[in-house]
Amino acid sequence: MADNTAADIVKGVGGSSNIESLTHCATRLRFQLVDAGKVDQNAIEAVPGVMGAVPQAGNRFQVVIGGAVQSVYNDIKALPDIDGGAAPSGGGEDDIASIKERERSKGVRGKVAWIDSFFEFLSDSFRPVLGALLGASFFITFMALMATLDVIPDWNAPGVTLDPSWAFINLMWQCVFIFLPLMVAYNASKKIGADPWVGFAIMAVLMLPGFLALGEGVEPTVVFGVDVTIVPIFGFPLTVFDYSSQVFPPLLMAAVLGLVYKGLRKIITPNLQLIFVPFLAMLVMIPMTAFIIGPIGVYAGAALANLLAAINSFSPFIFAIVIPLAYPFMVPLGLHWPINAVMLLNIQTLGYDFIQGPMGAWNFACFGATAGVLVLAIRHRDHQMRQTSTGALAAGLLGGISEPSLYGIHLRFKRIYPRLLVGCFVGGLIIGVGSLVLGLENGITTQAFVFTSLLTIPAFNPIGLYAIAIFGAFFTSMFLVIGSNFRTPEQQAEFEAARDAAEAEAAAEKVSPASVEAAEPRVIDASDAAPAAAAATVAPATATATAVAERVALDIAAPLAGRVVPLTEVPDPVFAGGVMGPGAAIEPSGDTVYSPGAGTVAAAQPTGHAFGLVLDGGLEVLIHVGIDTVNLNGEGFDVKVKNGDRIELGTPLVTFDRSVIEKAGYSMVTPVIVLNADDFGEVTPVTEGTVEPEASLITVDPK
Repeated sequence: MADNTAADIVKGVGGSSNIESLTHCATRLRFQLVDAGKVDQNAIEAVPGVMGAVPQAGNRFQVVIGGAVQSVYNDIKALPDIDGGAAPSGGGEDDIASIKERERSKGVRGKVAWIDSFFEFLSDSFRPVLGALLGASFFITFMALMATLDVIPDWNAPGVTLDPSWAFINLMWQCVFIFLPLMVAYNASKKIGADPWVGFAIMAVLMLPGFLALGEGVEPTVVFGVDVTIVPIFGFPLTVFDYSSQVFPPLLMAAVLGLVYKGLRKIITPNLQLIFVPFLAMLVMIPMTAFIIGPIGVYAGAALANLLAAINSFSPFIFAIVIPLAYPFMVPLGLHWPINAVMLLNIQTLGYDFIQGPMGAWNFACFGATAGVLVLAIRHRDHQMRQTSTGALAAGLLGGISEPSLYGIHLRFKRIYPRLLVGCFVGGLIIGVGSLVLGLENGITTQAFVFTSLLTIPAFNPIGLYAIAIFGAFFTSMFLVIGSNFRTPEQQAEFEAARDAAEAEAAAEKVSPASVEAAEPRVIDASDAAPAAAAATVAPATATATAVAERVALDIAAPLAGRVVPLTEVPDPVFAGGVMGPGAAIEPSGDTVYSPGAGTVAAAQPTGHAFGLVLDGGLEVLIHVGIDTVNLNGEGFDVKVKNGDRIELGTPLVTFDRSVIEKAGYSMVTPVIVLNADDFGEVTPVTEGTVEPEASLITVDPK
């Protein structure tokens, strides 16, 4: 069976001749392929033992195995046709430089790796601030609801003065959007490899009150519908503009800053880089951003916003249908990030946005398809998919976040997308027809940037039309998925066969000969003495742990200090989609990972990036230190334990050098996953706040 699994995986990735190299981490096989177009993803996901498959840019491909990854990796290496130049490399023979050089060479040769890098840059520039944006959107919704109920005046209208109490509440969301350029500048600069605080400082110059004061007394000029003031500075024209809520300028600034940083590091000796690189970068970039980059970003964003506004003005009916149908294809490519920037610009210049309403039809069609999958997962006794879809649906309906549904479910099962698109069309059609009937020149609008969830419905105008549209999209997708299944008939038959076999095996274990033998007395001769003694010492502890697990909830402590991040926000679709299991993640503030409880080390990776633990009570826990940090080959990691070691709560597992990980460009977010959640009841993770080691992170109820 093991040989068949290995051979089927190799066949699924296009054969041994299509494998350029192979590495593995604690849970995944990581293929570097000659041609990713030869991969048969459906065939790979159907292989027994494979939990999922994740295509990546640059002909990279990951196969999720779980705890048995080392065995499967060894089986693949042992195949007779894996040899010579096509032989996979071991769990880390490629160093960082060679991996990056290979990826850069693919981009130069005209591959699409640079496109993936571009969208990854956009995504990583926005993703860390999603929590703040989501929180702000709830404040906005609350203010909109109060205005609808006539508790306060139209809070966002020009010239309206609120009572100081309500004005203070209004500041709670304004703080996020006014200073959004600084947040984006920090994230984008960090992603590009420059000092994030230097990027922050460069953008901050354009947001100082003194910068706006330079344009006082000068008649403004309208460019692309935006009021700007041109002021001569040393004979050069300086465009003075309110950069609040702008995201195009900080993104462009960070991209150029990255190039400047690389150039300065090449010409300045390492001993002097700490002093002169930041200073010279600011000396170059502050004037360049103020005079050139900032205005280009403003005008580019305004031009795109005007283009979309012109389409919407020409036909709100067409616009309302096109936007929901386009988003299912834009989000996987990352094209929705620039549109989010346009939404913010619309609110700043027009006082409202007309894109978010139709976008809501896409989101709720997406969530409806997930709800359909959840219904089928319950009906088919598919425990893993039920867990995945439950988390994705909660993230969608309460937070307006579509990525867990999209990456965890929809892109894995190709039957879902056509049904989802029908839901998008129905929602868009309702908005388009309703706008014509009600005479809405701009369709459904909102006065602030919000996430399209159940909680933000009051932020849209008219509320009734918006609610009808999103629920129409939701239930259309949901019933279509339920009616036609998300698996093909062949996939369903294979799933049911595997499920029935697993259930039969579990039932057989309950009445196995071993259990009957354990219940009956037997005579032990001298040759049995040593094994029996060993069994006697283990059995009571095991029985006690099992009994405790059956009666009380188990607690998994935080393995390191830092900020708790929901699993859905981990920048890796395997963890974010719940493929490995439920849990939480921590963005570390320290440099040491500790044991989250008493137990045994089942797998301590020599690279230090991942640990598999079996805690007392039977919980199997995976701690994955950072994302893609396996590529560091242990550089910057000091492992403190080995396989089989007994550990207690607070036992150090590994220390890591933050600077090494950050310099390599890898995320430090550390997922903590319950691998055998199906053996227990509800898994309840902490989802926000900061934690210290040994503080409660995840509670697991007995089954």
